[in-house]
Amino acid sequence: MLLAIDVGNTQTHVGTFHHGELVEHWRFATVREATADEVASLLVGLLDLRGLSLEDVDAAIVSSVVPQLTHEYERVSDRYLRGALLVVGPEVRTGMPIRIDNPRELGTDRLVNAIAAYERFASACIVVDFGTSTNYDAISADGEYLGGVLAPGIEISMEALSERAAKLPKVDFEAPSETIGRTTLTALQSGLIYGTAGQVDGILARMREELGVDAAAIATGGLAGGIVPFCAEIHEVDDELTLTGLRLIHERHGAGAR
Repeated sequence: MLLAIDVGNTQTHVGTFHHGELVEHWRFATVREATADEVASLLVGLLDLRGLSLEDVDAAIVSSVVPQLTHEYERVSDRYLRGALLVVGPEVRTGMPIRIDNPRELGTDRLVNAIAAYERFASACIVVDFGTSTNYDAISADGEYLGGVLAPGIEISMEALSERAAKLPKVDFEAPSETIGRTTLTALQSGLIYGTAGQVDGILARMREELGVDAAAIATGGLAGGIVPFCAEIHEVDDELTLTGLRLIHERHGAGAR
């Protein structure tokens, strides 16, 4: 069994694969101060829900954008997984050339998503990841990572507005029935949902223009389902895109991909 772990700034996504098929997956809040033993205890509890244990893990792979947790997952590997963990980083073979000025500054989550998207479309494509930040990543028709766009995430934007404007409350992530809000609450919801959807469509249109092709667009991330129905430029949503990318990288690394 392959254990795939995507450690984000806000959430961690864990999945198990058997013979290349995703069997189960879970999301939980990322706790930056968690120790290796605490991480292992959480993983044990999740696996137990499926009648599994860490002893059933033959291999594991992690992509982490939280450096202190990367170290703790390495300790989990050494202590509980017989050293079976592959950490996605510059030395790992992925099979995807990175065409940006400094490849080492590319977040591993963005590269993992790009690999999964290109595997699906086998042509020029764009990934939109709705996470702590909203990431837009472009892949060429030849399977090269070209770069992208980083924008403040939906929740961060709303929290910042609420903190800076004393009279504006936090609102539920829900689309109002009309764009023109008749209350402060619905006005905020309209800006949150329709404003983000407009940003997505505008950025994707500009990216396609620069790419020179009508690149397919796929969305992922915990908040994608609430925004994509109002976007005209996104073709589909895949909540498991990052986990799929981790599986592909693990397979390619073992096969000696460059």
